[in-house]
Amino acid sequence: MPTIIEIVLAVVAVVLAVVGFFAGSAYRRRSEASTIGSAEEEAKRILSDAMKNAEARKKEALVEAKDEIFQLRQDADKDIRERRSEVQRQERRLQQKEETLDRKIDNLEKKEEKLTARAKEIEDRMAECDRIKQSQMEMLEKISGFSKEQAKNHLLELLDGELNHEKAVKILDYEQRLKEDSARIAKNILAQAIQRCAADHSAEITVSVVNLPNDEMKGRIIGREGRNIRALETATGVDLIIDDTPEAITVSCFDPIRREIARVTLEKLILDGRIHPARIEEAVAKATAEVEATVKQEGERAMIDAGIHNLHPELVKLLGKLHYRTSYGQNVLNHSLEVCHLSGLLAAELGVNVAMAKRAGLLHDIGKAIDHEQEGTHIQLGVEAAKKYRENEEIIHAIHAHHGDVEAKTTLAFIVQAADAISAARPGARRENIETYIKRLEKLEEIANSFNGVEDSYAIQAGREVRILVKPEAVSDDKMVLMAREISKRIENELDYPGQIKVNVIRESRVVEYAK
Repeated sequence: MPTIIEIVLAVVAVVLAVVGFFAGSAYRRRSEASTIGSAEEEAKRILSDAMKNAEARKKEALVEAKDEIFQLRQDADKDIRERRSEVQRQERRLQQKEETLDRKIDNLEKKEEKLTARAKEIEDRMAECDRIKQSQMEMLEKISGFSKEQAKNHLLELLDGELNHEKAVKILDYEQRLKEDSARIAKNILAQAIQRCAADHSAEITVSVVNLPNDEMKGRIIGREGRNIRALETATGVDLIIDDTPEAITVSCFDPIRREIARVTLEKLILDGRIHPARIEEAVAKATAEVEATVKQEGERAMIDAGIHNLHPELVKLLGKLHYRTSYGQNVLNHSLEVCHLSGLLAAELGVNVAMAKRAGLLHDIGKAIDHEQEGTHIQLGVEAAKKYRENEEIIHAIHAHHGDVEAKTTLAFIVQAADAISAARPGARRENIETYIKRLEKLEEIANSFNGVEDSYAIQAGREVRILVKPEAVSDDKMVLMAREISKRIENELDYPGQIKVNVIRESRVVEYAK
């Protein structure tokens, strides 16, 4: 269907054709005067047809435009009707929800009223119960002759007694089961380790005795105006004790290496027979070299006996020095070898690295070989030496923790602790200073006597057991269990001791009568 633009173009075309026609008519008028009249009539006819055609096209275009506008209006009305219908549906839904909420609110208000009434009824009943309870309590107080507080205290006492009994029974049962399990496993492991390790020990003191062929040799060692003995004491750093003991000289020194050098020097001088200051200096130099060689040999022997390799040469030298050190009369090198072997055996039983355990056991007391020129405990010095010569961190920690200076955090540290305690606690391995021994016994009895209800206490079996007599009227059978546990805990916290101490609490009732 032609549009308005097409119609206009057609009209323009027609007009142009008419103009051209008129131009041609004028030409013809000049050329053919005879045909002018007929041409004008033809032009008017053509123009009239063109105008009619244009008018018809215009009407058609208007009709089409009206149809299109009508269709658009119908579409818009349909969309508006649909939207209005949707809005109406939404309004109906909202209205339904509002009605539902109103009904729920009404129901809640009714329930609230019922609950309020119920609460008031409950309060009334509780008040009535309180009145009844009060009257019953007053009646019970009159019948029993106890006030409320007295009855409460009486019940608490009964309950406390029952709880003490129950607690004691539970503690006994738990300790019994724990002891059975732990003792069975520990005894098995320790027995295997101890039986497989049979180590010798030597008890040494701070003096050495040099035997002489005769008493005349004492005078030669002293020398003219004491020059020989002064030269010997100056060169070796020891004290020579020459007394009435026949055919013997005592060498006294806290440093065992210097004491050994002096002993070897004296033996060489006695064999040589030539004793004068110059000869003494030569003998001391030779003895020093000999002792240093012995130190190295002992360190290498210990390393070979332990089955350990790649130790730093300085650590080997320190191990050799332990041969001349003692702890409570126990040779420290032998003790270290014993701890080494025990650590290896325990590690094998527990599935830990055996080589590392033996290395830690051998080096745990290495700080005792370091001279007094360096300050610090043997643990601190041992840790510093191990760090200096690049030992494993676990070995350093085991050295640091073997006396409990720091908390043991690895299985290896616990193994070294146990092996050290086993070696030190073995009967005959060490001698204890008498003064320290007496103080430990006194401290044991002091701890036991500090508890209420204790009548007397006795430390027996060289401090391995403490027997405590309690007053039967002050301490019951149940409280005995708790008292024994508390005493053992205080002993663990306040005393240092090898092995274990048995706490034996005794309660007995005696009735004495006389027949007259």
